[in-house]
Amino acid sequence: MTENANLLDLTDDEDFVDIINMLRNVRRRPQNYRPREDHFLSWNEEDFIKRFRLSKNGVRYIVNLISDNIRSPTQQNHALSPEQMVLLTLRFYATGNFLQTAGDLIGIDKGTASRIIWKVTQAIAGLYRQFVRMPQTEEELREVSQKFYNVARLPKCCGAIDCTHVKIISPGGNNAEIYRNRKGFFSLNVQAVCDANCMFQDVVCRWPGSTHDSQIFLNSHIRARCENNDFDDYVLVGDSGYAVKKYLITPLAEPITRAEQLFNESQIRTRNCIERKFGQWKRRFPILAFGIRLKLEKDEAVVIATAVLENIARLLNEQDPPFDEEGEVAVNFVNDVNIQPYMNIYNVNNVNAIVRHQLINDYFSQL
Repeated sequence: MTENANLLDLTDDEDFVDIINMLRNVRRRPQNYRPREDHFLSWNEEDFIKRFRLSKNGVRYIVNLISDNIRSPTQQNHALSPEQMVLLTLRFYATGNFLQTAGDLIGIDKGTASRIIWKVTQAIAGLYRQFVRMPQTEEELREVSQKFYNVARLPKCCGAIDCTHVKIISPGGNNAEIYRNRKGFFSLNVQAVCDANCMFQDVVCRWPGSTHDSQIFLNSHIRARCENNDFDDYVLVGDSGYAVKKYLITPLAEPITRAEQLFNESQIRTRNCIERKFGQWKRRFPILAFGIRLKLEKDEAVVIATAVLENIARLLNEQDPPFDEEGEVAVNFVNDVNIQPYMNIYNVNNVNAIVRHQLINDYFSQL
């Protein structure tokens, strides 16, 4: 009863009445429907790839895969089509610009652009298990191994592993500094495995930029599968940032004999595909090099989504985007992060080095 009495007293106040009258007289800003260009018709194939990083057929392929997941349940007259939603997202990946700038391309405001990019990113990332996978069967392992063997005659290799830094803005909070890497910028340290055709087989994106490569591997699912002998006696190849294991072959720190030198040359040439893969990935989607300006959980989804798109581009034989000097500088800067390596001294008494020792003695010494 007292609250009602206070409310009645408030409504008699002149200032309160003035505020109510003012709110009643406020007019909502009229909706402005900006014209939306048909980018499939406006650009030739070369200019289309330059702006969206995929061909027109490649974009249509993506749309067919995810249209049911991103289409509005109640399609209105001014709602974006699935094609426009995918193009908006690809343009954001291609530039790393502000959301408002990406939205202007399609004719929508910042808030709408943010919601659509997030919806499309989730839909594409949801295709991860379909397009990013390690070889499962013995036949697939033999096929992958044969392609690696054709590169530099290294036998029984099923993948090349490495880590790369994806630039992000400061995530804020008390733990923001753990995302600052050794070169001084904020990043996610992303682990990936690829095959000899530069197809991603596994991607791990959840670790801060200050995390060592070996720490990511030790806590990864791919390492658990190796420990479980899921890939039989096939091995991964990595750089000296990893500790040598029976299933992870790293180069020798100080090769002396001819067999050791041949082994190092073969190992380095074989794992070169993962280093090239990182460059191709960031050149296709420069947002990974320029920096992702989203919340941390969305940053991780963008990384996975672009990895899926990169594999799809390889499957469709998409041409590489044209050379861009500004993007090349950003890619080289982000990739040039020196991580403290392990000193994998050649030690035959180390149980983890026995496989490498046998490979050198039984195989490379015969070449």
